[in-house]
Amino acid sequence: MTNVHADLRTGAEVLAPPERVLTIGAHPDDAEFGAGATLARWAADGADVTMCILTDGSKGSWDVGESAEALAARRRGEQRAAADVLGATTVIHLDHIDGELEYSMDLRREVATLIRAHRPDIVLSHDPWQRYQLHPDHRAAGLAAIDGVVDAREPRTTWEGASDAHRPAAILLWSADEPDHGEPVSGEWFRRKVEALLCHASQAETTMAGAGSDEERTKVFEKRLQAWQDASGARLGMGPAETFKKITP
Repeated sequence: MTNVHADLRTGAEVLAPPERVLTIGAHPDDAEFGAGATLARWAADGADVTMCILTDGSKGSWDVGESAEALAARRRGEQRAAADVLGATTVIHLDHIDGELEYSMDLRREVATLIRAHRPDIVLSHDPWQRYQLHPDHRAAGLAAIDGVVDAREPRTTWEGASDAHRPAAILLWSADEPDHGEPVSGEWFRRKVEALLCHASQAETTMAGAGSDEERTKVFEKRLQAWQDASGARLGMGPAETFKKITP
């Protein structure tokens, strides 16, 4: 189905607003970078958006004077603020140690349990097959998301306390080398994405080139982000867009 909003039509097929959405990110801010505008638009259309963060974010700073516990607590608060900007209703932290996320059956089952409990129409996560993806947490999170969907959908796959099987309608993987699906990023939803990212003030130096620290650096970051959305959409013959590899489970 195509989106009913005429102002969002770009000549490319976009998804109808889902009822329930689950994002699976390795760290706070991953889903905002990969799909923030899309999540904000869907939430405004009534989607129930749940954001799951697999690690505690305790290594996401160049300030070695701050304790891991203090940084993790700060990032929890930043994530809640960002979720509020996007309109997400639920934030789940699994609190695996940042930088040490390992793919395992236990992690896979944690994700599958969430999928069966929240029963999303769409699951969004990292593309685990992205070439030269440096961060091990991103690779592990993507694999756990994909395999968790497979476990969740199979009625004969069960474990203690498991809910009934659930098969999402689609998986959208951000940071894909070969995206084949785009969701348009218009002005309002781009602004929400930027605002949500700026909530992650602890990441200003590490991932956002100092955005939020002063007006000029914030403008530079916004322009860079806009150029990225423009280039992403152009690859699929669209206007500004967040792009994904779309998989039907």
